[in-house]
Amino acid sequence: MELIVDSADLEAVKEFDSLLEVSGVTTNPSIIIKSGKSPERAIDDILGYLRPDQKFFAQVVRTDFEGIMEEARAICALRPENTYAKIPVTRAGLRAIKEAKREGLSVLATGIHSAEQGFLAAMSGADYLAPYVNRMCNYGDGVGRVIDLIDMVTVNGLDARVMGASFHNVEEVHELIRAGIHALTLPPNILSLMVEHPGTERAVEEFSAGWRSAYGRDQLFER
Repeated sequence: MELIVDSADLEAVKEFDSLLEVSGVTTNPSIIIKSGKSPERAIDDILGYLRPDQKFFAQVVRTDFEGIMEEARAICALRPENTYAKIPVTRAGLRAIKEAKREGLSVLATGIHSAEQGFLAAMSGADYLAPYVNRMCNYGDGVGRVIDLIDMVTVNGLDARVMGASFHNVEEVHELIRAGIHALTLPPNILSLMVEHPGTERAVEEFSAGWRSAYGRDQLFER
């Protein structure tokens, strides 16, 4: 499974990349706005940090077919490889996904709210599918529908990888990892909840207090 950081906060990306096996970074218009940087600066900062083998995903802003294609080409031209245009699965977006793949561009189909939308994007050649898990939960069993999408892609022999996005809690992440999802893009707050647990902190504190009481020091070996 690929673990992606969903953020334009360079310091957060660096932190989790030092802790975990991070496969890349996703951004979208809201994330870039939240960074407080210009789009050009936010993207340059992330690309300047990522290794060539780590993937970068940036979303188009224009909504018409010609505009989507223009921006998708520009995104994919940012680096020689491992750079993907995120294209929403609107009518214009689905048309653009199909054309982008004809041109050899790398594409993540985003804004997916149903298994059927994701499946159609996969049929058009999308490399990644990003279902909005928590938003899908507002319309029914969002986690279940994402699991359906994983099965639909597998059963039909499609190459697309399902990348869960838009999470509200760790339980949603847990269920999709258990179901064998191909990739997850997670914001720093969800990653922090997965990394940290109060029980672990208490256990470490108990070990340290016991060690100090027994040996009068905080390190394993006496210096």
